[in-house]
Amino acid sequence: MVLKSLRKIKSEIICPPKIGEIVEGKILNRGRSSVFLDLGVKGIGIIYGREFIRARDALKNLKIGDKVTAKLLDLESEEGYRELSMVEAVKEVAWDSLCQKKEKEEVIEVEIKGANRGGLVCKIQGIQGFLPASQLSSKHYPKVENGEGAQIASALQKFVGKKFKVKIIVLDPRKEKLILSEKSLKKEKQKESLAKYQVGDIVEGKITGVTSFGAFLGFGENSEGLIHVSEISDAEDQDPTQILKIGQKVKAKIIELIDNRIYLSLKRA
Repeated sequence: MVLKSLRKIKSEIICPPKIGEIVEGKILNRGRSSVFLDLGVKGIGIIYGREFIRARDALKNLKIGDKVTAKLLDLESEEGYRELSMVEAVKEVAWDSLCQKKEKEEVIEVEIKGANRGGLVCKIQGIQGFLPASQLSSKHYPKVENGEGAQIASALQKFVGKKFKVKIIVLDPRKEKLILSEKSLKKEKQKESLAKYQVGDIVEGKITGVTSFGAFLGFGENSEGLIHVSEISDAEDQDPTQILKIGQKVKAKIIELIDNRIYLSLKRA
């Protein structure tokens, strides 16, 4: 027993526990509003008070002997225990994992949990992420008249419960900011597809969206271009919604290729 205590003291001198450190321990005992963990040479830890309430759902199915990962909040409570947070540890591990995914430019599949006029909301490993409408692929972008906020929010609601493949474009754990992009995946595919085309080519495809400012034409394998209202016909004060319909097959001429964007013309085809 004395030898074990000496080893513990020696370990703490060489590698003392630090606030903010992620530690692992086994459940020693449970109280009505607390859980005690054996942290080995780092001592005895306790999850209690606000941190117990925050982790209550995760803790309720655990039993004595189970391993728990926690974050060290304080080196010594009033009773002499290490104060721990299970929730903060889970968050930190999740942020670290997301950081690695961003660095590797991994494609992540997410389920949409909510929508507002700005975009779509989801969760990845318990962290809330935001997919702005501006970062949606043209297939999912809300093509509504005049771009009114209420109409955009209504159009985006249909995606709640759906799964999207995205990449992380902004990650800031300190501000708990996680911004996603679906468009970045499309850009890679479109870039590959663009190599097959040049200005002056005639392409054939289907209208994928119609707005007051023009229409979107999908063609080839992964390509989509914009037909501006001025390039639909020579008629004055024309309304694209009265001329073109979603699903309609048309031929168009490529008139510009700028920054992986394709601009088309019906009247020049």
